[in-house]
Amino acid sequence: MVNTVTQTVKGGPAGKQSRLRSLAEWLGRNWPGLTACAVAVPAAFALHLLMPAVPVMTLAVIMGVLAANLPGISRLTVGPWRKGLDFAGKRLMRAGIVLLGLKLSVVDVLELGWATFAVIVAVVLLAFGGTYLLGKAFRLPGDQPLLIATGFSICGASAIGAMSAVRRSKQQDTVIPVALVTLCGTLAIAVLPLLMQPLGLGPLAFGQWVGASVHDVGQVVATAQTAGTAALAVAIVIKLTRVLTLAPMVAVTGIISRRGHKGTAGSEHLKLPPIVPAFILGFVALVAVRSLLPVPEGVLEAATIVQDVLLAAALFGLGSAVRMRELFSSRGSAVLMALCSWALIAGLAYGGILLLQ
Repeated sequence: MVNTVTQTVKGGPAGKQSRLRSLAEWLGRNWPGLTACAVAVPAAFALHLLMPAVPVMTLAVIMGVLAANLPGISRLTVGPWRKGLDFAGKRLMRAGIVLLGLKLSVVDVLELGWATFAVIVAVVLLAFGGTYLLGKAFRLPGDQPLLIATGFSICGASAIGAMSAVRRSKQQDTVIPVALVTLCGTLAIAVLPLLMQPLGLGPLAFGQWVGASVHDVGQVVATAQTAGTAALAVAIVIKLTRVLTLAPMVAVTGIISRRGHKGTAGSEHLKLPPIVPAFILGFVALVAVRSLLPVPEGVLEAATIVQDVLLAAALFGLGSAVRMRELFSSRGSAVLMALCSWALIAGLAYGGILLLQ
């Protein structure tokens, strides 16, 4: 009898009303921030059309940072917009990472050859380890050293979002790395093409260098295209090969995090972090789909547009939590550390490219 009543409440009119009430409450909390994202994303795309050299994702982060620091608007980002912006920064980021899997084909990676693949993996691991140690040396708090290392060595803000999910990082530990990876990626767009001739790099070698060193996919495209289509093609393949390392890196971190939680006193009733989050499994599944099945070009183009919209909204949300005073606190130690890491990764990638010549 009790079970029947329970089922009636859950599945009957009372249950439906409860779900509708919950949905209304959710919309009430989140719609202001999501509306701000809905305005910011088209604006970022429009600015990209006016300034093609600047990626949409970079513009989205910059707009978020401006919103967080401009008088008047900044009050909204910490007030009525905050819930929706946080939802975008977390949930929409994960959805965008899943769709990123459709850009990756294992076949393209294998065509690079084992020597190139080994060099790329070595650069990722050395860049990750070196950046993490730099973060510790600069005494950055919390998970910031880990998240900056992940973003700089793998695939920018997307990697930061994935790693922060498995680590369950604090929001402040996430937004600062996103701002830093955007800053250094933007610098790469301007600086690396100027170094092409002094370093004696032809278009192919320049594309390899960009793909192995620049953080975000959009930033790679903006930087490599300055040297022509051949440089752009190889840069994208190498960059996406780096993205493939995201799943195993997150899995290893998940295992370590679970062991740490198990070793904590009184953690018997504590929910352990997942070894691999569900959205990373979705990412791997779409990599498999792209690698094994002939995905229509129209589907890939549509998925790319949806992914860009989701990630732009997520990055606007994350950027809106960045306070410039906090970013440059402690005499700008986080910014200085990020610049050191940027130079380290560029140097490692350049050395790797020389090995392949």
